[in-house]
Amino acid sequence: MKKIEKRGGTLGVETRAGDEKRTLVGYAAVFNSDADIGGWWIERIAPGAFAEAISGDVRALVDHDAGRVIGRTKSGTLRLSEDSRGLAVEVDVPDTTDGNDLWTLVERGDISGMSFGFAVKHDEWDETGETPIRTIHKVELYEVSAVAWPAYDDTELGKRSLQEWRDARSGNEENTDPAAAPVSRAAHRARLKMDLELKVRSTR
Repeated sequence: MKKIEKRGGTLGVETRAGDEKRTLVGYAAVFNSDADIGGWWIERIAPGAFAEAISGDVRALVDHDAGRVIGRTKSGTLRLSEDSRGLAVEVDVPDTTDGNDLWTLVERGDISGMSFGFAVKHDEWDETGETPIRTIHKVELYEVSAVAWPAYDDTELGKRSLQEWRDARSGNEENTDPAAAPVSRAAHRARLKMDLELKVRSTR
């Protein structure tokens, strides 16, 4: 099974109507924009990361739900491109329950984010600072989604990738358990702070 990660952000998605066609437009990813992934590492996407992937058969979904397809590159109802900012998305919204509901929710501002599901084909890690920095250079893109909660999910896969990189660098290929990875001081402080905030909230 593929290691599929999901990333997103409040990058904005908007509606454009004309010529009897309804189109959602936005960005699923922005280049060279640092994102804090759960306090474990900083992640950035390098220009060109999607260059090969956008020519594949990619779906547009609602909230990463494979059963709620609203567009597809193969049919021409989803169009993807890279520009100087990032991964630009255009989806011709269908006249379906999901399509009509999504159109209304975006118009109202209830849904304002986009996300994407991918597998990393080439990345680099930099641990010269307190917090590891992951630069993603090449991905295999599976889907883009309009989402109500654009979040940075599946950190376990990223931690596993970091540990694999550490193992390869040290020549130890056997230990790939992400729980065994040494945690940077900054990441550890961030985790403790997050745990403390959750405890405080739970007592209110």
